[in-house]
Amino acid sequence: MTPKDDHMDAGNRHTPPAHTPRLRLKAKAPQSGYVDGAWWPHSDDLTAELPDLLSVLSVRLGRIARVLYNMNDWATAPAKFATGGRTVRLDGYHRQPVNTVEVLGLNRSKIVLLVVSPHADPEQAHAIMMTAAGPSNAATVDSLLTTDAEETETRV
Repeated sequence: MTPKDDHMDAGNRHTPPAHTPRLRLKAKAPQSGYVDGAWWPHSDDLTAELPDLLSVLSVRLGRIARVLYNMNDWATAPAKFATGGRTVRLDGYHRQPVNTVEVLGLNRSKIVLLVVSPHADPEQAHAIMMTAAGPSNAATVDSLLTTDAEETETRV
C-alpha cells in the first residue's frame, strides 16, 4: 500500500488539539440565538485554554485572527498569542458580554461561545452546554447559565 499524498498547503493544515476541549457547538446551519455553542474550560488562564479550543474551531472557521473576551472573566492575558504556527490577537474588553468569547476567523466568520465556569458542577455544566448547543436554542447567556439540570433534561 502506498501512502496517500497530502496536497494541502501547509499553511491550511489544522493542528490537532493536545487535549480535546470540553466544547459543544450547534450544527453548522443558519445562526439562531445568542451563542453558537458552549465551552467549559479547565481554568481561567485564557492562554493555557486557547490552543486546544482554537485548534478545534479552526476546522469550522479556517485561520483564526482574533479572540474577544471579557477582561473580568479571565486572568490577565497578553495582547497577542502564538498557537498552531500563527499569532492570534487577544482583545479583552470590559464591555464584551460576560461569560462569552467571540472567535473570529480571517475570513470574517465568527463563533460566539458561552463560557461555563471552570468551577461548575459537572452535571450542571453538561446540561448548560447541551442546551446552548441545541439547534433551535435562542436563550440568552444569563438564562443559559441559570439552566437547571432537571429542566434541561426535559427539554433535550
